[in-house]
Amino acid sequence: MFDGQRIAVIIPALNEEGAIGDVVRAIDRQLVDEVIVVDNGSSDATVARASEAGALVLHEPRRGYGSACLTGIRSARDAELLVFLDGDGSDDPREIRAMLDLMAERGLELVIGSRVVGGTGRRHLTALQRFGNALTCALVRWFFGARFTDLGPFRAITRDALARLEMADPDFGWTIEMQVKAAQRRLRVAEMPVSCRPRQAGRSKVSGTLAGSWNAGRTILGYVFAAKLSELRRGRTSPNDARR
Repeated sequence: MFDGQRIAVIIPALNEEGAIGDVVRAIDRQLVDEVIVVDNGSSDATVARASEAGALVLHEPRRGYGSACLTGIRSARDAELLVFLDGDGSDDPREIRAMLDLMAERGLELVIGSRVVGGTGRRHLTALQRFGNALTCALVRWFFGARFTDLGPFRAITRDALARLEMADPDFGWTIEMQVKAAQRRLRVAEMPVSCRPRQAGRSKVSGTLAGSWNAGRTILGYVFAAKLSELRRGRTSPNDARR
């Protein structure tokens, strides 16, 4: 199905002791070659629970979702396919196979799990998350000509495509950076409906507090506008130009 390609799952984690073990154990190890949990400075037993469940645990002292993802990528240097998902139990690891099947069947380079379309996950998003998703995705469509419905963390990407994106954002801008750059570089991308369950552990670092939501929203929207401004400065003035 995947032509012997090596598959790695990367899970950034911060204080997820109540869920991380179940998340790791739910991953099909006949499908996935390596499960990497990147601890971002947990003060609970996240590291122990992840290790007990069979994950390779790495430590990234620099706080930030993107920083943790980048550390996982560097470790998974032999993987041709990389899957990202959260460690709080809100994503369903059993859907990894469907995501990779879609990638293989359609020759895609990036598959993004959408909690908004085709399922019941939307009801577990806060009103602020739904509004932020809709606004950001509308701007991405307007600025870059790419249609998205969600900025969810659950996604799969090929190693070659990831290298072309030159990912750099160390924090909450990670997901939108990937989607904007995918549009700019004309990657073969599709969304797939995925579940969104109530988080099983801890409080969301983004939607759990007003300050977290504000900081994440400012980072995400700031990235979109900065990316468009950069295009305009290079003389690109339309979505079609952005895809050349």
